[in-house]
Amino acid sequence: MNTTLGQELLEKLCPECGEAEVSTPILVVVAHPDDEFIGAGARFSHWSALSFVHVTDGAPRDMRDARESGFVSREAYAEARRNEFHKALGLVGAKPQAEHMLGFVDQESSNDLPRLTQRLLEIIRELKPEAIVTHPYEGGHPDHDATAFAVGAAVRLMEQQHENVPSIIEMTSYHNGPYGMVAGEFLPVANCEPIVRVLSTPECALKRRLYSCFASQQRTLRWFPIESESFRFAPQYDFTRPPHDGKLFYEQFKWGTDGARWRQLAARASKTLRIA
Repeated sequence: MNTTLGQELLEKLCPECGEAEVSTPILVVVAHPDDEFIGAGARFSHWSALSFVHVTDGAPRDMRDARESGFVSREAYAEARRNEFHKALGLVGAKPQAEHMLGFVDQESSNDLPRLTQRLLEIIRELKPEAIVTHPYEGGHPDHDATAFAVGAAVRLMEQQHENVPSIIEMTSYHNGPYGMVAGEFLPVANCEPIVRVLSTPECALKRRLYSCFASQQRTLRWFPIESESFRFAPQYDFTRPPHDGKLFYEQFKWGTDGARWRQLAARASKTLRIA
């Protein structure tokens, strides 16, 4: 996209004054229910043409998170997370034009990147959004990185077919830093400056209320700041290379994969999908 036009679209979606309503068709694609509110919750009451995709059901197979939240089955935990998402949507008065729950198991979406990409490609072609808001590739969570890969791959496949393609806009997630998890900031990428919107006092209060909707995620959400939201156009990632030097954040946990295996899966998926 032309840099000037790209900046205009960012300014349109994230104006300095958060009161303006934006009717641009936007598809929000995230790995788990609550990711969208962490990254862009203060915007949702102003984006009037929203659709959502959740890649996973938010419920890992090992049941540890479910049990810590008081659930006796993975299915009950997944249903609770979806209900929390809808509760938060109601708080901002958002009425999605479409919702798609792809149903991958939490922590396992990278195991079938070609199928994930094809599912997203079908949805993008159906909904025809002008912009897709999603995760950056930062090694915070393998599902976040899988989502970033699949969105980018789907749009690349559309480009190869000479179709009109949406712009990919990233919101912040989290990544590993010198002193632990860094949330609410992008890993720096050359020539890819974010637009940062400092939230007003009412917007900060709204974001606190949104976080409170996710009762099952309070242990996690306390680490995420509410004072600002940042967005940028997705850079051209090389998914066969690590997003940063050193240990990735998810490599600290027993989530069934590490960066080397994830990158092998991404390289294999690119070949399967015939992405130029």
